[in-house]
Amino acid sequence: MTTITGVEIRPLIVPASIDAPEAADFITMVDVRNEIYREISGHGDEAITPAELLPHYQPSEHQIRRFWIVVQDGEVVGRVGVDIPLDEGSTSAIWIIELLRRSWSQGIGSAAYELVERAAREYGRTVLQSWAEHPAADGPRLAPPTGFGTIPEDHAARFYLRHGYTLEQVERGSAFDLTGSFAEVERLLAVAEEASGGYRVVQWFAPTPAEHVDGYAWMKSRMSTDTPIGALEFAEEVWDAARIAEHDARYTDTDRTLLVTTAQHTATGELCAFNELVVGKDRTEATHQEDTLVLKEHRGHKLGTLVKCAGLLAWRDVAPASPRVLTYNAEENRPMLDINEAIGFAPIAYSGAWKKVLDD
Repeated sequence: MTTITGVEIRPLIVPASIDAPEAADFITMVDVRNEIYREISGHGDEAITPAELLPHYQPSEHQIRRFWIVVQDGEVVGRVGVDIPLDEGSTSAIWIIELLRRSWSQGIGSAAYELVERAAREYGRTVLQSWAEHPAADGPRLAPPTGFGTIPEDHAARFYLRHGYTLEQVERGSAFDLTGSFAEVERLLAVAEEASGGYRVVQWFAPTPAEHVDGYAWMKSRMSTDTPIGALEFAEEVWDAARIAEHDARYTDTDRTLLVTTAQHTATGELCAFNELVVGKDRTEATHQEDTLVLKEHRGHKLGTLVKCAGLLAWRDVAPASPRVLTYNAEENRPMLDINEAIGFAPIAYSGAWKKVLDD
């Protein structure tokens, strides 16, 4: 590994609890993560507390997670992470390298990247994939093979290109103002209810009720097969009751709130569309809209609009002081973007999805 004077990249100790004696590095890492995201986005809506992030770092039978912190002159300035999905047939590794801006252009990122490829090869992975936000900037732009969206050829893009990556997809970050009028959301919900005869809205807060676990698990598994991914590579995920319980606990264990809004086919009882809204223990923070999906065989009934609008209207009572909802969609996912735009989501950021295939 490349050695840089004054820089140490050391394994991150993931504590069993945030109060454990060995939790100091983890707490500092989260604080630095939050500052990095503020530098990139210009806002603090991606911030999370160490206690709320910790469950996402705990061991799981579904993936191997390797983490390091970057220490420069005795100060934590960044983090490195590699996820190895353990779904059957998976060939990919997913990674991040994030540094405070003052530590850019010193060779630290490239030194960290050596760890990424080493970890991928250690687990026999040949496809490396990574995502980064690319804030608006003047100058040359890059377009993915999908033909949808562009990003600036900025510092992060040049890093990926230098290390042999290709831009495969552009994702749009959008925000909905929770402090404004909901009149259009109410109107669209009424339209969707009219178009979706034979379906009804079913909602719950995590943990998932036993009667909905199987249906929710099936829909979560379809996220890996039924969403636009361009030339990115993901193995089909298998979700069961245990995986749903693990997923839910990541939120409930730290008092975060997860509302799941679904559409149920009344004739069969099948759950066939869903939307997730999440807010932290502090409900004055931004809300995050996570997974949304309509199963392919049930599309064409405005179920995406149905679950999104029903979720947002319910959310007014759940987190009335939350200022806005953030969500992310592939630029080529026009059906979902159409729904978001009609509801009132406005673009605020664009990210690139990057891929490299390793030589044997």
